[in-house]
Amino acid sequence: MRQMPWEEWRQEAPTGERPSLAERRKAALRFEIACEAVRLFTTQGVTATTGEQIARAVGVSSRTLWRHFPTKESCVLPLLAAGLDFAVTQLRHWPPEMDLLDFFTETRGTGDLPPGTPTILALIRMTSTEPALRAVWLQAHDDALPVLGRLLAERSGGAADDLRVTVHAATLNGALRAAAENFARRYADQPDASYDEFAACLDVALRAASEGLPY
Repeated sequence: MRQMPWEEWRQEAPTGERPSLAERRKAALRFEIACEAVRLFTTQGVTATTGEQIARAVGVSSRTLWRHFPTKESCVLPLLAAGLDFAVTQLRHWPPEMDLLDFFTETRGTGDLPPGTPTILALIRMTSTEPALRAVWLQAHDDALPVLGRLLAERSGGAADDLRVTVHAATLNGALRAAAENFARRYADQPDASYDEFAACLDVALRAASEGLPY
């Protein structure tokens, strides 16, 4: 079954408006379900965990859980979306006169990682050994691609479906994923790792991407 698109999880209110109370409650419940799913997946394994167990851990009915998520593995999507949303939010502050590498170098010591980062990193580590979770992780990035494409198109004045913009968005998307996976592996035993340490991983990934294909 196809995962729900990343943009559907964003459910942003119009610019400048605060999301409604119902939207905030829905987002909070989804995030809580995602955290409990990761906790159970970590402690007893993905195969041994049922959707019913996740629902009980959160204190909701199974019917409520399945209304929000099509599969038990897809329960983790809000956490993965939070990490991608963090990256996109950072990029929205990218000054038009500054290139991407300079922007991330300048902001390395000033950012904060998103809430729930230790749980997000534990989840990303699991995606390397759990095929079903890997599928959710890759789907989240696939759904993020048009978001990055539109952001780059707005910046360049081009079209989001232009091939060059699409390739640039895919390159940036790949660098974000590689940096997140590297950060998750390197700091598995350091739950208090900082944004500066993540930015160092991202800096290496972006520099590699900017080199092109030297083969």
